[in-house]
Amino acid sequence: MAKKKKQDELPEILEEKIIEQTICDTLETNYMPYAMSVIVSRAIPEIDGFKPSHRKLLYTMYKMGLISGARTKSSNVVGQTMKLNPHGDGAIYETMVRLARANEALLVPFVDSKGNFGKQYSRDMAYAAPRYTEVKLETVCAEVFRDIDKNTVDFIDNYDNTTKEPVLLPVAFPNILVNPNTGIAVGMASNICSFNLREVCAGTAAYLKDENADVFEYIKAPDFPTGGTIIYNKETLEEIMSTGRGSFKVRAKYSYDKENSCIEITEIPYSTTIEAIRDKVIDCVKTGKTKEIADIRDETDLKGLKITIDVRKNTNIDMLMAKLFKMTPLEDSFGCNFNVLINSRPVVLGVKDIIAQWSNFRIECVKRGLEYDIKEKSDKLHLLQGLEKILLDIDRAIAIIRTTEAEADVVPNLMKGFDIDKVQAEFVAEIKLRNLNKEYILKRTAEIQKLIDEIDEMKRVLSSDREVKKTIIKQLEEIAKKYGEDRLTDLIGDDEIETVTEDDTIEDYRVKMFFTRENYLKKITLVSLRAASEHKLKDGDEIIEVEEASNKDDILLFTDKGGVYKYRIYDIPDCKASSYGEYLPNLLGMEADERIIYMTTTSKYEGYMIFAFENGKVAKVEMSGYATKTNRRKLTSAYCIKSPLAGIFYIESDSDVTLISKGGRALICSTALIAAKAKRDTQGIQVYLSKRDGKLEKVFPAYLSGFENTHEYVSTRIPSSGQKMKDTDIGFKQISFFDE
Repeated sequence: MAKKKKQDELPEILEEKIIEQTICDTLETNYMPYAMSVIVSRAIPEIDGFKPSHRKLLYTMYKMGLISGARTKSSNVVGQTMKLNPHGDGAIYETMVRLARANEALLVPFVDSKGNFGKQYSRDMAYAAPRYTEVKLETVCAEVFRDIDKNTVDFIDNYDNTTKEPVLLPVAFPNILVNPNTGIAVGMASNICSFNLREVCAGTAAYLKDENADVFEYIKAPDFPTGGTIIYNKETLEEIMSTGRGSFKVRAKYSYDKENSCIEITEIPYSTTIEAIRDKVIDCVKTGKTKEIADIRDETDLKGLKITIDVRKNTNIDMLMAKLFKMTPLEDSFGCNFNVLINSRPVVLGVKDIIAQWSNFRIECVKRGLEYDIKEKSDKLHLLQGLEKILLDIDRAIAIIRTTEAEADVVPNLMKGFDIDKVQAEFVAEIKLRNLNKEYILKRTAEIQKLIDEIDEMKRVLSSDREVKKTIIKQLEEIAKKYGEDRLTDLIGDDEIETVTEDDTIEDYRVKMFFTRENYLKKITLVSLRAASEHKLKDGDEIIEVEEASNKDDILLFTDKGGVYKYRIYDIPDCKASSYGEYLPNLLGMEADERIIYMTTTSKYEGYMIFAFENGKVAKVEMSGYATKTNRRKLTSAYCIKSPLAGIFYIESDSDVTLISKGGRALICSTALIAAKAKRDTQGIQVYLSKRDGKLEKVFPAYLSGFENTHEYVSTRIPSSGQKMKDTDIGFKQISFFDE
């Protein structure tokens, strides 16, 4: 009966313990504290560039004296760090691995490592256990802990109140920008790319000198420890650096070993791994997207990263790599989210805003350090000033001490006898008997004036933000000089990158290119041209150039602004004679006031471009000067623009050219007399000497002149002023260098 009664009472007891609560109250009471802990105390870095796990580890190593001396076992450091970080030895060691130089995850590593620490760019290259590896702090950590013992930052109790740890580290350079940082919190994340130390220090120094300075002049673009090449788009990167959000593309670096017929990849994007690239390339081969690849191997060793791709004979390497960039992580995007904790609040900031926040933080650190030094030196000065008074009568001081009966009266008697305070008297009373000599006291009191000068100087600096900033600037310059290195990540303009399709073959056939005065371009197959050859043109337009070429050739389109657009002919759509063709300003993305003035096609970039100028100079530029390793769409400085053009045309080999002046003089000479130049924007050499007959007006191949008296205008020496044109040849003066 008793047991049954007890069971009957059970539901009543449970009912009393059930408390109704809305879901919002449950989240606020139970979930929000956890979420805030993850955001503030785990995943998001603070203005010193560290997360709590990084800070606890490095501070432990600093207190262990590992900033100098020999390395110690990683296990020893991990164990000591657990006094500050109770999250387990595995998490602590992973943090150490990322900070180590051998892991290659940071531009400026903080841990000097010995042993296998794995590699950031490999998911399969595991790091060794902590009992097998050794560590100490890198020398740059002297800048991380600069003046930390001078009350430059706040300290708090550790988790069990047995010791103290710093809230932030007084890092003397903007580490928040120098090293990459990634973290996923609750409802938010942070992904900060790294920038070159020299550039960041220079940009920060410029900001400290003038808050309106353009820091982007110094900090060009991100820089990654794994190198690679950033596809540079000025607008995109400026937006990222201004707002702290956005993405940009990074691609691998490669070279082609012609002897062994293989591609060697030596640098990859920071956000990918060797294994991810290898797996994706193998997948492309299996699906038939890349038939040119015979094998792929990971040949990474102690010398560094290396992925080797064996290719079949007659493979177009540039085309293959363009496809691999498109289909594999050899080209990858880095998404930026510059989320930083400022006064324990997560804020997304641009580069300049981060520099501003770091500058405020660093100014406060330096001021606190100065205040600490002033107090220390003032206390020392106070003691020495008391000692100086003893110098007036050492014997009297000894007599006072000897004649004082009670030990407790020694200090009061010294205070009364020499008019000094208790602190000074205590200092004097504690001096050893052997030091109560004039020499010792003179040496000590000699420091007084030096201390006074040092204190006055520190007070002067402390009272002026400008002087404090000068101190920080000097430190930044020293750090950049001592620890700065050249950029690892190259930049390439997005206009230099040719967009390619995934088609692995390009049909080769003969075409004719027609260029009109109104900047229309027609690409017509010979078959189509035979079927219908009557051209459709806009009113007032006319064809001024015709070139026969292969669909795989390149076309060079020279502008009146001194540039040249390069285009693969197969990228230009075929058309019929009955259409207008492609309008070049739209096709090339030309500037509003830019026009195409000459067209030529080439496949091997052999021969010469001839540029004649109104000032009588003629330049012969090797076509090889327009060949580029990358598929750049536009080349600047294609020819000299210091003097207006009088003529422009292509020649396969040296031949005669005709020059005609505005005053009616003609000159025919061989281009063999003109030295070829590899520099595209060369001014050329003087060929025509202008007297009273004005500037050059027309220059074109001699076979187009049609003069009856050709031999009369020929000169075998240059420069020359030519001959006055005969009446029978005047009509040919009107020929244009566009005409054929």
